[in-house]
Amino acid sequence: MRILFMGTPEAAVPTLQRLLESGHEVIAVFTQPDRPVGRHQVLTPPPVKEVARAHGIPVYQPEKLKTNEEVRTLVRALSPEVIVVVAYGKILPGWLLGIPPLGCVNVHFSLLPKYRGAAPVPWAIALGETVTGVTTMLMDEGLDTGPILLQRACEIGPDETTPEVTERLAHMGAELLLETLEGLREGRIEPRPQEEAQASYAPLLRREHGWVEWTLRAEAIRNRIRGFQPWPGAWTTLRSARLILWKAQVESSPSGEETSLPSGTVSAIERDAFVVVCGEDTRLRITEVQLEGRRRLPAGEFLKGARLSVGLRLGQEAPPGDRP
Repeated sequence: MRILFMGTPEAAVPTLQRLLESGHEVIAVFTQPDRPVGRHQVLTPPPVKEVARAHGIPVYQPEKLKTNEEVRTLVRALSPEVIVVVAYGKILPGWLLGIPPLGCVNVHFSLLPKYRGAAPVPWAIALGETVTGVTTMLMDEGLDTGPILLQRACEIGPDETTPEVTERLAHMGAELLLETLEGLREGRIEPRPQEEAQASYAPLLRREHGWVEWTLRAEAIRNRIRGFQPWPGAWTTLRSARLILWKAQVESSPSGEETSLPSGTVSAIERDAFVVVCGEDTRLRITEVQLEGRRRLPAGEFLKGARLSVGLRLGQEAPPGDRP
């Protein structure tokens, strides 16, 4: 099958690799332009581009699709049977959707119609979901609104983070995509419309989404710590400096009467952790953190120089423009 592949990040690589291993003809790859990365802003190619080049596949990196006549001419000349899209990062215009006879097939990392949008895995974890999965769908001009082809579910482990779940889903999606293409070619898959009443959205993450609201229950904050990795991180402030929380466990509340300490108050300091009061008098035991401009540290190492004390309240100040 002649396939035009569109994808950008590491999560899209397993699908491209499986297409190549399976004998399909990947005629070209579309990916995002190279971007500056890291402290020194080094211009870096997307992971998909590196894999494509290693296999001698032509790579195209247009800034725009909708009004780009050169791209329109190119895609028509390539004459793909199907376009496969995995985390490309651009919405496909109507003219492009109509070119391949088998349509444009998207691999989406959620059980649609739940968590449509750019960040389905982070939001699913942050909002406490215990099950997620992968959907293949025929794309239309909406945001992940096209008819469903195949789906496969999996559990989210209680300690799993976004990078861990994304890696699993990326490999699941690769296998599901191969099943989908085979089913489409043989006419065995009947696309089914999504149930709009069940739809939810997973918007692109912004830095302010990581701001920790200490009035939430401890479990809700812990879910955000797991979900908002590696970016924007679940963060609070310590004496106006950003403090990213990397690992934490829910702590049993002290026995007896509620202490009624304000949310965000440090209630205990241990050898390898510190405990913070959360909403409804729940407790979060913080075990790994990263202070702004410093490296990630186990809490025990951090506490040696942090001048943290019982009664100190976190999150009293936030950098301008970052706090919701």
